[in-house]
Formats: sequence, C-alpha cells, structure tokens
Amino acid sequence: MSTPPLASGPHGPDALRPLLDTVLDALTTGTHARGGPLPAGGPETVTTRITQALGELLPDQGDPDALRTLVHALAEGAADPAHPLCAAHLHCPPLAVATAADLAAAALNPSLDSWDQAPAASALETQVTRALAHEIGLTDALITTGGTESNQLALLLARETHNATLRLVCGANAHHSLPRAAWLLGLPDPVILPTPDGTLDPTTLDTALTTHPGPHLVAATAGTTDAGLIDPLPQIAAVCATHHARLHIDAAYGGSLALSNDHRHHLAGLQAAHTVTLDLHKIGWQPVAAGLLAVAHPHELTALHQRADYLNADDDTEAGLPDLLHRSLRTTRRPDVLKIAVTLKTLGRNGLTTLIDQICAHAHHLATLVQNHPRLELYREPTLTTVLFRPTGADDTTVAAIRRTLLHNGRAVLGRARLDDRLWLKATLLNPHTRPDDLAHLLELVEGHTPA
Repeated sequence: MSTPPLASGPHGPDALRPLLDTVLDALTTGTHARGGPLPAGGPETVTTRITQALGELLPDQGDPDALRTLVHALAEGAADPAHPLCAAHLHCPPLAVATAADLAAAALNPSLDSWDQAPAASALETQVTRALAHEIGLTDALITTGGTESNQLALLLARETHNATLRLVCGANAHHSLPRAAWLLGLPDPVILPTPDGTLDPTTLDTALTTHPGPHLVAATAGTTDAGLIDPLPQIAAVCATHHARLHIDAAYGGSLALSNDHRHHLAGLQAAHTVTLDLHKIGWQPVAAGLLAVAHPHELTALHQRADYLNADDDTEAGLPDLLHRSLRTTRRPDVLKIAVTLKTLGRNGLTTLIDQICAHAHHLATLVQNHPRLELYREPTLTTVLFRPTGADDTTVAAIRRTLLHNGRAVLGRARLDDRLWLKATLLNPHTRPDDLAHLLELVEGHTPA
C-alpha cells in the first residue's frame, strides 16, 4: 500500500480535490436519506446505523470507501441546523465561506502554542481579537472553545486579580458554567439571586452586595439560554461601580449584536464590564468552535503566563519571537480566528446586520403566529431570537411528550425551557433562510401532536 497523501504541502490541494468530491456527494446523499431535520427512529435506530457503517474500526486491510460511508452515515444521522425546523438550541447553521476557511485551517494545521508553528495565524489572531474587543469597548480578547471556557477564564482572571475569597454573584438565569467554574476554581459558594421575571434585578443585586462580604464578581447575562433575555446592563454596571464589584457579562448569545448597526443598542453597558464572553458559533454562523473572552485590562492576562523552554524560551522572546502561552489555558490550539476573520471581512457590518435582522424578524413573526393561534400560548415577546410557547391548557407531561414525539419521528427539533414553573417548547431561530411558511408548518406539527 502506498503512503497516503497529505492535506498540505505542494501536493495537498491535488490530494484533497477528489476527497472533497467524495465528502460533498456523501453529504448530499446522507441528507436526502435523512429527509428531515433529524433522523427518524430515535437513539436506537441511529446507533444501529452507525454501528453498521463503522463495522470493524481497525481492520487488517483498510477500506478505501470509509470516507464516503462514514460521512454519509453522519449526515443521515445528523441534527441539521440548516433545516428550518431544526430550532432547539443555540446551534447555528455555519456559513459556507466560514466552513471553507475552516477547511484551510484544518489542512494547514497551525498550532497556536508557539510562533514557529503558526506564524501567520498568530499575527492574524492578535489583530482580529483586538479589533473585536474594541468593537465592544474593551481592549483585547482571547480565542476560546465557547461560552463555558470563556466564563471559566473570566472567573480565573478575577480570582488571580483579587484573591481566592472572591465570591460570584449571579442570577438564577445565569449559564450553568458560571457556578460550575466557581466550584472548579475553589471559590466560595456563589450567591445565586432569584430572577422571577427572567432577568437580574439591580435592586436585588444591590441588596446582595450589601449583605454578603466581598470581594464580589457579578455575572450578568446578555442573552439567557432559556428565553434569550438581556439583563439591565447599565443599571447593573452602576450597582457594581457603587460597590466596587467586578463585572463579567456573559454575552455568548447576544454579544454579536454589538457588531450590528441596528441592534447594538440592546447591549448598552457592555463596555463597563471587566470581561465579556462572546460566541460567534451562535449568532455569527461559524462552525464550532468560535468563542472569545474580551478583557478590559490586558495586563491581567499575565495570570495565564507559563514558561516552557521548547515553546517560549527567554532568549527567543527577547529576540522578538512572540510568546503565545499567555493567550490560553490550552497548549495546542487550532486557528479558529481564520474563519471568524474571513466571515466578518466577507460580510462586512452591513451584511452581518442584514442576517441579524432576518433572524430577529423570524422570531417576531413566529411570536405573532403563536399569539394569533387559538390553541397556543406565548411566553412573552422575544428579545433576541428565542420564542417560547406551549399548547393552551396542556400540562407539562403533554408538552414534554410533544417535543419527544417530534424528535422521534424526525419532523422537528424543538428545545424545552422551564419558566414561571411551567414547561415551554423553545424555538431558537438562527437560520436566516427560514421562511414564514416554515414557521407556520412548525406550529401545525405541534398542534397535530397535541391531544384534543
């Protein structure tokens, strides 16, 4: 058997071209075989198909058709975020241009743990992260794997800047990664405040900061996972300033609106934060992963600094080779910045604004359809692109069963959220290609599985 070709180098493109044709054909046939947003039949059916496609993982003789077989199986068994009825989670359909950029990153395979492994990628990351941080009024940013890593880094920088007695204060609406990060970092038990209206109340926060000993790290949310709500950021920032509390804003969902001409007003107060979580594989249409943590004070990043002679020897650094080990807790890192840079430069601010306009319009249209429907109930008008609704008069068991039935038959992918002590169906609309007819069909499917 000849030596398999490589993806990069002078012969890499020629080796990739026929393989790309194989992948694209398998994606097409797999998608057609699935026939909907999710494979029908539930977990057992999907597992059986994958088991059959995989066969023996490491046979004595290799299978030249393995790429086609497994890509087809993955596509047939995928939850396709590009399908208009796949609307459960903050799981966006990636743009073609971003996916193409990701292919280039995979083929070149830079590793951003030392300059000599990623000369151009490290320069691109430095410039793009600073530019994105400036867009939201901060100074620098780190590339992360998403909101969870960004939130953990935010708490770590806060702990190292203050001390290990730092106490997290957040609302019950905060992402689960925040209290978990406090636990991982050995911080005191967080103060989690009730959010009966879905957002963190500044008066409740003021009382908590007065009652509980500091120092405090307040975590506000710009785009809650359950309902897409935005905490009152300017008022929260003012309370933090009064109490000399550090402010972190988890804007993993809503932060991309800061890049839009028409929507950035929703994020007033973002620039008052010490750290901000952003996530462009939500609103940003990037392949996973594309997270960032923006910081107001770059000197705090020295807390991440490590020295490894084979990666950032002192004499190399003094000679002008950039030191990358203070840019992440990870060592090996792929150049996720490339797809972000390509997307933003390709779309421009106006193009990004247009896409955000479209998904926000879809959410308001769906909310109107629910309001006008005689047998459906709307939780509230959407703030971002999340719409919560349920059949009128149905109990929680029925609501859960409707969702699982749609999942099992592969017809629609809806999420779930518990608010006001009731279970709601959740549609998170991130697909700009969704049409009004798709949304009407989604409600027809829900009604069709609702007991009379």
